[in-house]
Amino acid sequence: MNGTAAATSIYTRQFWLVCTSSLLFFASFNMIIPELPAFLSSLGGADYKGLIISLFTLTAMISRPFSGKLSDRVGRVPVMMVGSTVCFLCSLAYPMLTGIYGFFLLRLIHGFSTGFTPTGQTAYLSDIVPPHRRGEAMGFLGTAGSLGMAGGPAIGGLLAHQFSIDATFYCSSIFGLLSIVILAGIKETLPAKQRFNPTMLRITRHEIIDRKVLAPCFIMRFCVFSFGTVYTVMPDFGEHVGIQNKGLLFTYFTVATLLVRFVGGRVSDRYGRVAVLRVSTFFIVIAMITIGTADSRWPLIIGVSIYGLAHGITSPVLLAWATDLSDVNHRGKGVASLYIFMELGIGLGALSSAWIYGNDSKNFLLTFAVCAGLSLMAFFYLALRRMHTYASH
Repeated sequence: MNGTAAATSIYTRQFWLVCTSSLLFFASFNMIIPELPAFLSSLGGADYKGLIISLFTLTAMISRPFSGKLSDRVGRVPVMMVGSTVCFLCSLAYPMLTGIYGFFLLRLIHGFSTGFTPTGQTAYLSDIVPPHRRGEAMGFLGTAGSLGMAGGPAIGGLLAHQFSIDATFYCSSIFGLLSIVILAGIKETLPAKQRFNPTMLRITRHEIIDRKVLAPCFIMRFCVFSFGTVYTVMPDFGEHVGIQNKGLLFTYFTVATLLVRFVGGRVSDRYGRVAVLRVSTFFIVIAMITIGTADSRWPLIIGVSIYGLAHGITSPVLLAWATDLSDVNHRGKGVASLYIFMELGIGLGALSSAWIYGNDSKNFLLTFAVCAGLSLMAFFYLALRRMHTYASH
C-alpha cells in the first residue's frame, strides 16, 4: 500500500469528526480554567484554589474504570457522548452558584466529562488506526485537543474581560453542545456492542488497572504532576510578573504543544516510544527549572513554551504506548488505566502546589523545583530500561 492509500484509509471522515469534537470539548472546559481562581475568590474561597483542579481530576480518575469498561461493552461513542453532555450542563450551572460548597460540588460533577470523553476518543482511534501509524494518529488527536486548549483560555479571558465571567460560562456550554452534535454523526466501531445494564457499573479490583500498561502509567503519573501545578499556580504567577490576561500563558503553552504533537507521535512510530520519551521528560525538567526561576514575563513565557513542547510530545506517545501494550479486546481498560494515573498525577500536583505555594510569591521556585525533581525520576526510569523491551515495533 502506498503512502496516499494508507493515509486515505486511516484519515477518514469519522477520524476528522472525532478530532473536531475533541477540539470543541477541550475548548469548552479549558475556557473557564484561567478565570476560576478569581471566581472562587469572589465566592469567598481564595484559600482553596488547589481544589479547582484537584476536585475535577478526582472524579475524572474515579470514573475512568467505568468509562473503560463501558467503552469495551456499550461502545466508544456513548462514552464520548456522556462526557460532552456533562461538560455542556455543568458550564450552564456555574452562573447559578452563590457559595463555595456549590462550586466544589459542581467541580466534582464536571470532572466526569474528562473521565469519559478522552477514554472513548482514544479507544475509537485505536480501533480504526493500525499500530504502525498509532503514534501519528494520537498526535493528530492531541493536536485537535491542543487547539481547543489554546483557543479556549484566550476566548474565555477575552469574554470575561470585555463582558463578564458569565459570558465565558455560556460560551463554554455552547462549545460542549456543538461537541455533542458532531458525535451524533459518528459511527460506532465496537463490533460486539451490548445494551447498557446497571450491573456493568459493578467494578472489581481486577477491572480497575490493566497491569500490562503499568510502565507508561508510571511515567504519566510523574510527568503530569507538573501539569496540575501549572494550571493551579500559573494564573497567580502570570499576574505576579505583570501579565493581565491570565489565559495568554495557557495559550502559549498549548500553541507550543501544537508544534510537536504530530511530529512526536510520528517519530515514536519509527524509533520507539521510550527513545522519544527520554528526550521529552528531560525537557520537562528544563522547563520546570526555567519557570521556577523566572522573575519577569519573558522568562516565564519561555519556560511555559518549553513545557508545552515537552508535554506535547509526551502525551500522545504515552497514549500510543499504552494502546500498544493493551489487549485488543480491552483497549478501553488499558486507556482508562493510563488516564487514572494521569488524573492522579494532576490532582496531586494541584493540591501539593497550592499547599507549597501558599499564596506567597517567594515559594514559586520551590513549587516548580518539586515538579522538576519528579520529572527527573521519570527520566531516570526510562534511562534504565532497555529500549527494545518497550519499543513500539
